[in-house]
Amino acid sequence: MVITAMIWGSTFVAQSMGMEHIGPFLYTGLRFFLGCLVVLPLVLLARPQAVPGGSRFSKSMLTGSILLGLVLTLGINLQQIGLMFTTVTNSGFITGLYVILVPIFGLFIGMRSGIGTWGGATIALIGMLLLSVNEDYRVASGDWLQLLGAACWAVHVLLVGALASRFDPIRVAFMQFLVCALISLALAAALEEIVWESILLAGPAILYGGLLAVGIGFTLQVVAQKDAITSHAAIILSLEAVFAALAAWFILGETLTPRGFLGCAMMLAGMLVAQLVPLYSGRRRRAPVQEEPAGHH
Repeated sequence: MVITAMIWGSTFVAQSMGMEHIGPFLYTGLRFFLGCLVVLPLVLLARPQAVPGGSRFSKSMLTGSILLGLVLTLGINLQQIGLMFTTVTNSGFITGLYVILVPIFGLFIGMRSGIGTWGGATIALIGMLLLSVNEDYRVASGDWLQLLGAACWAVHVLLVGALASRFDPIRVAFMQFLVCALISLALAAALEEIVWESILLAGPAILYGGLLAVGIGFTLQVVAQKDAITSHAAIILSLEAVFAALAAWFILGETLTPRGFLGCAMMLAGMLVAQLVPLYSGRRRRAPVQEEPAGHH
């Protein structure tokens, strides 16, 4: 999961560099199409009897996966367009807020959130304001887009949780990638100029974003989360924001003001508080019974 967070964090740099040559929809469409090709062998190799939910592609599985793909398409394209109007560092940290939004959104479907979640959310919100609000007390338009994207990722995580327990996660992933690729490529054809030479120039960024972030990153996440407590997974994956900031500094030369550093530190602290406090209090409640701690969603 640490490797997954590292891949996803550094992909913000690839996303930013890819748009130096091609438009956001074309970049997203091409990298998710590439991700489909990476996952396709896993879809074809899986034994039918090993697939939860009966048939390979049932009607309910397809419906859920298409809905998941629509949320993914909205989230990733908000993130991609937002990168045109904000820094990679801001994008990584604000996107990471989905870790806190998941239990907050979960309230609407009957999930309970404790004081740790609300405390963490408050700390992270203050951190986001320190990171994003400029001297004129305005938030950059790109940061607003990243925040909307984070809301989409929170919904996406909740949907994945509902679908992965009922259907084969590799097939669900393949279908959502395909939906995202087709919609993004259609938007690119309608709204953007498509030049073959520009695609070739963006090739390394497309390969990194498609092969590593979509194909390998997702597969590592699925393999890791089979045996991981959900809370632990969320804590480790929230390090994506730190890796995004490090990659932006090392590759793009982005720097932060002291206020920006404080904002990033508070956002990361808020993410960790929101995950660790419920985990710790849950362990204390279960301690006398000696049960295996179950992850909260």
